[in-house]
Amino acid sequence: MDDLSDLANLDYVNRVNRAIDHVTRSLGEPLQLDEVARVACFSPFHFHRIFRALMGETLHSFVKRVRLERALYLISHHDGSSLTDIALRCGFTSSSEFSRSFRSHYGVPPSAFEIERFRRTRRDQMRDALAPDDRDRLERLPVGENPDGFAVRLRELPARRMAYVRVLRPYEGDRVRAATARMVAWAKQRGLAGGNWFGYQWEDPEIVPLDRCRYDIGLEIPATATVDRDMNVTVFPALTVAEIDIAGPVELELRALDWLYGTWLPRSGYVPDHQPGFEAFDGEPFAHGDEHFELRIQLPILAAATPL
Repeated sequence: MDDLSDLANLDYVNRVNRAIDHVTRSLGEPLQLDEVARVACFSPFHFHRIFRALMGETLHSFVKRVRLERALYLISHHDGSSLTDIALRCGFTSSSEFSRSFRSHYGVPPSAFEIERFRRTRRDQMRDALAPDDRDRLERLPVGENPDGFAVRLRELPARRMAYVRVLRPYEGDRVRAATARMVAWAKQRGLAGGNWFGYQWEDPEIVPLDRCRYDIGLEIPATATVDRDMNVTVFPALTVAEIDIAGPVELELRALDWLYGTWLPRSGYVPDHQPGFEAFDGEPFAHGDEHFELRIQLPILAAATPL
C-alpha cells in the first residue's frame, strides 16, 4: 500500500495492511469490527474511519466483496463442492445469504453466473494493461496443450517471515517497479538483499477488477532481523506448492498459469490453498529487465478432500 503513503503516515498504512492480511486469511471466520481493529491496534471507532479513508470502502464492504471474490475463485476452480460448502468456507452463514449477496453484487444468482465469459472479459482488461499493442502474444493457452513443456514439481516449504511493500492498482504504470526499487534499497541498507525475493497477490485478476488488486514485493527475512516501523511484515505458514520454472517474457508466465490452472490442477487431486500464488524470483526482482523474467511460479495447494 505504498502508494497511499502520501495520504497517511506509514505507521497507519502498515496497520491497515495488517488488518487486510488478517481478513484475507480468515474469510471463514466472523471477522467482527472489534477483532480486526485489534489486529491493527486501533480502537474500533477510529479504525472504521481510517480504513474507509485509506481503502475507499468500509471494512464491512471490503469483507463482503473479498468473500464474494473468493467464492467466485473457488467456483471457477471447483473440486466438486456444492455452492453451500463454498459459501460456508468463505464466511457466509448460509447458502441463502450467499445467494442474496452474490445476486446483489453480480446481478444474477451464483447458479446462473457465466464464469468463463466473466473471466474472458477480465483477462482482456489485463492484457490491455500489460501489453495494449501486442495482445496476440497473451492469448489463452487452450486446455490440455503444453507446447512449452511445463513440468510441475511438488515442494514442501517451511514457514516464511516476509518483509513487504504493498502496491495498489499494480497494473497501472510503473507502480510495481517503483515499489521494488524502494524495497531493494531498504534491503541493501540492511545487508538483506541476498535473500529470497517474492512477488505475490491475493486476488485473481481474471475475477477481481484490476483497480482492486493488490501486489506485494516481498523479501524473506530471518526471524532475528529487526524491521523498522515503516516496513510491513507478515509470516506465511508452511505450505505445499506446485512449482514451475519460468525463463522468458511475461507471455510465457501467463501460458504457464493457464496450463497450471486449466490443465494440471483439475487432474491433480489438489485444490488451491487459501494463500496467494507466488513468483519466487531468481535473484532480485527485475534483475533481468522488464522483458525477460527468471523465476518460479509457486501455487499453494491442498488435497481436494481437505476443507479450504
